[in-house]
Amino acid sequence: MTTQVLFIRHGETEWNAIKRIQGHIDIPLSAHGFLQAQQLGARLAREGRIDAAYSSDLQRAQQTAQPFADALGLEVRLSEGLRERFYGAFQGHDSDEINDKFPAEYIEWQTRDPGFAPPGDGESQRVFYHRVVHAMEPLVAAHAGGRIAVVAHGGVLDCIYRFATKLSLHEPRNWPLLNCSVNVVDYENGGAKVIAWGDIAHLSTDTADDDFRKRA
Repeated sequence: MTTQVLFIRHGETEWNAIKRIQGHIDIPLSAHGFLQAQQLGARLAREGRIDAAYSSDLQRAQQTAQPFADALGLEVRLSEGLRERFYGAFQGHDSDEINDKFPAEYIEWQTRDPGFAPPGDGESQRVFYHRVVHAMEPLVAAHAGGRIAVVAHGGVLDCIYRFATKLSLHEPRNWPLLNCSVNVVDYENGGAKVIAWGDIAHLSTDTADDDFRKRA
């Protein structure tokens, strides 16, 4: 039996705009992010057919979920397991600052070693991936044959894409992770399949990718 999940990256925050790593720091949506959330809400209200709404417990995700949940009469159910990766001492810094403050760790980070954990008890990509995949298991099981929405973070969506396409954690990313995008995945028989990805047809304003690299 297939369970369809609409994975949604939260709307834009001020830190997204300046490429500052948020991780578990509880940054709210920016004014632009709230506008994106309203546009998302209008789209999902028109489409309907959502049985449940889940969200990371960080406020940027909750604030993105609330407009469509309200429109559809759904409770937003929170999951700590859907939080962004914990980046330890990297949190609160942009890539240039990390390079300056932690030059050796920065180099190791750039190798894409799934076992690398940022200083300050940060999560490795491998630990994070397994956290996310396991966090989805009870949600999918609870809505067998249904259609649910899950609002989370760029890193979470990256894990889901890799799980569904069976891509290694070493593989460089060439798929988008856009603020307030809709990404559709079907779960069935313990596996998953990407149905649609990076859909931002509902946004009339610009959006940004989950990319920590600062732009000149």
